[in-house]
Amino acid sequence: MAITDGLNAPSASAYTNAQRRLDPAKYSALGDFIKDVNKEDNRELLVKTFGNQGITGFLQLTGAVKAAGTADSVQWWEEQRLHPRAKFTPTAPQTSNAAGAAVVVPVAAANASPLDSAATLIVREQDVLLMGDVRVLVTAVSKSTGNKNTISSFTVKPLVSTDSVPDLTATAQEFPIIGNLFAQGSDQQTDYLESNVVKYTNPYMIVKEIYKVTGSQATNIGWINLGNGDYRWYVKSEGDTRQRYMDKREMMMLMGQKSDNITGIEGSEGYFSAIEDRGIVQGGYIETLADVDALVKELDRQGASPEYALYVNRHQALKIDDLIAAAGAGTGGITAGVTSSFGAFNNSKEMAVNLGFQSFSRGGYTFHKHDWKLLNDPTLLGSSSAAAAQYIGAAVPMSTVVDAQSGDRNPSLEMNYKAANGYSREMEHWMTGSILGASNDTKDLVQFNYRSEIALVTRAANRHVLIKDGSLVAP
Repeated sequence: MAITDGLNAPSASAYTNAQRRLDPAKYSALGDFIKDVNKEDNRELLVKTFGNQGITGFLQLTGAVKAAGTADSVQWWEEQRLHPRAKFTPTAPQTSNAAGAAVVVPVAAANASPLDSAATLIVREQDVLLMGDVRVLVTAVSKSTGNKNTISSFTVKPLVSTDSVPDLTATAQEFPIIGNLFAQGSDQQTDYLESNVVKYTNPYMIVKEIYKVTGSQATNIGWINLGNGDYRWYVKSEGDTRQRYMDKREMMMLMGQKSDNITGIEGSEGYFSAIEDRGIVQGGYIETLADVDALVKELDRQGASPEYALYVNRHQALKIDDLIAAAGAGTGGITAGVTSSFGAFNNSKEMAVNLGFQSFSRGGYTFHKHDWKLLNDPTLLGSSSAAAAQYIGAAVPMSTVVDAQSGDRNPSLEMNYKAANGYSREMEHWMTGSILGASNDTKDLVQFNYRSEIALVTRAANRHVLIKDGSLVAP
């Protein structure tokens, strides 16, 4: 090993000086000299201190498919409920109603055409409403002048003379329409119901990232073996940049939101915001049988899938484990370790286990529980405190839904990307610079570029569940 004196080349005097450095008067130990000339005892393998830190994969594991798009937004159609309810807001309270008496209910002008609002009053003459346990007949319907679809008031009368129309406050009311009644020889009704369909749209969003390395750094050899005998550190940094980009791209599909406040950027509805807007929000942790039953009852109301993938943080996973253990001791009716229903895994218990799922059943629903790294990572949505966790988990239906327009069966989640004529913007990757094979710039570096134009479709969000802090909210 050459010994240099400052910036000069090695010389005889330099070696003489090196010998003098062994003088005990100048060094307290022989090691003070040896450390300057000995090779370090280096361990070249990189330690994965935090394990595999990537969080990408939730959407693929839950059955989301990929589809190409050719417009600035993607649209889809969802049907409304087959049996509408009588929804209205009286303009004045209707109280102290006499037994058997007819009651005229004036309603707010906002109750307009069935196609205008989900809160529309849909009621016709001769309809039978169930108000509490009282059956009433709609004997008359008055419509506003100038709009035949706008109802200004309607009259109801109990079918039984000893019953009274229940008190109605001047707040939103909602009653089921159980059928209708007609007299002998009467004509058909005039009004009819039109099937409703709701169009949803979600704009595409553009997500980008870059990484740069100079020619000098690209040719430096480090101490760490990055795999296959490659010691160039920039390879590690570029790989990490790509992983961060993939993770953030998925998080934007999960947690993105439409924007009305940023010029030039529409934003895109993510999975969480779709459920918060029109799905089931389970408030707080699922800890007891009562919590499970409340969720199951709400799933029943939404015509839910019998099989769910339940992705949760560690706090929730442990609480469910405790719940199942208690139920196994005879305190409830939960069935753990279900082996009869693995439809989401090609009816293979081994596949479910290999993917890290644990299953349990309650009330005819099967839940395949799995840890969600996104909600456990403290640099992302994870929290060491259960009380501090904003998002706890999600229950994703493991089934397809029927398109209201075409009748086609489609997955509940669909990852869309822009593409046309062989050009895809799902995951674009290119290099600009003058090194490592790039020759489109004069700068002594290379820039790795990443770009995606994507949008997530959440169909039938009313059947999806988001577990977060707060109280239970149903669509």
